[in-house]
Amino acid sequence: MTFTVSQIAEILSASIEGDPNAKIYTICKIEEGVDGGLSFLANPKYTEYIYETKATAVIVNRDFVPDKPLRTILIRTESSYLALAKLLEVYQQMKPKKSGIMPQACMAKTAIIGKNVYIGEFVSVGEYAVIEDHVQLYPHVYVGDSVKIGENSVLHSGVKVYSECEIGHDTIIHAGAVIGADGFGFAQQEGDHFKVPQIGNVIIGNYVEIGANTCIDRATLGSTKIHDYVKLDNLIQIAHNCEIGENTAFASQVGISGSTKVGKKSIFAGQVGVAGHLKIGDNVIIGAQSGVTNNIPDNKVVLGSPAISALEEKKLIIYRKKLPELFNQINELKMQMKKSE
Repeated sequence: MTFTVSQIAEILSASIEGDPNAKIYTICKIEEGVDGGLSFLANPKYTEYIYETKATAVIVNRDFVPDKPLRTILIRTESSYLALAKLLEVYQQMKPKKSGIMPQACMAKTAIIGKNVYIGEFVSVGEYAVIEDHVQLYPHVYVGDSVKIGENSVLHSGVKVYSECEIGHDTIIHAGAVIGADGFGFAQQEGDHFKVPQIGNVIIGNYVEIGANTCIDRATLGSTKIHDYVKLDNLIQIAHNCEIGENTAFASQVGISGSTKVGKKSIFAGQVGVAGHLKIGDNVIIGAQSGVTNNIPDNKVVLGSPAISALEEKKLIIYRKKLPELFNQINELKMQMKKSE
């Protein structure tokens, strides 16, 4: 597809410094710019590249002030990174979508299928499932009995949705994710583990994105809930009866134990582990590899294992680095004391 700089600026409500009629054919990194390419500058670490890039145009923040002459056209926006996201979304929507039900798909007679859907090869749709308009199910997706998938949602290859789970509209689930497998529920008696049937479900909201090979377990009773606009990276585990508040984001390899409730607009960095039956507040930030064993109130930033105030943990990190030196000093003092006896 070909756009002019002025067309791009109109989409982004942006201003232009340079030729508005210049043609854009592709999107590229600023350090790998090409003629006809559009790039962006969001991270100040890459500022040096804007003076030598071969990209025809670069999206920048409105407050960007160059300190050397530029050869590229500037497209100024409030946030260059968000502008790029918007532009890519427009481009994605312009690409033709697949449609139709492939003959190799297996559809239960009682399933309700909406309009303009795509159901790929070897997809299985169970009894009384509801697939709403414009849903896309890529090859080898499994949709269990009585599952509901809202309009415009996309399930990529190999996604498995167990029976009675619900997925909202405009949600994306990436390859290999499993929604609604049994929670890890066992009753112990004399050292044996007896399975507790998991008869609840999973409810996923609207505009959610779930990464590849992420697992969200069904509730023992009731529902495991993922609210609107939640963003989950790859390889995440969310256990039974958890609830994740809207606009919360988890990076890769986060693990949430059963019945924990996470508030709105929180951010969990990679490999965070959270114990069960806890309450994590709104606007909480948890640093990478932290282990959370206690409730966290709203608006806190924590780090470490066990997780404590990030400021306190950073102090402890400095102190821990000094431990070998302190150990040697103590041993020297012991030696001196023995010699003086």
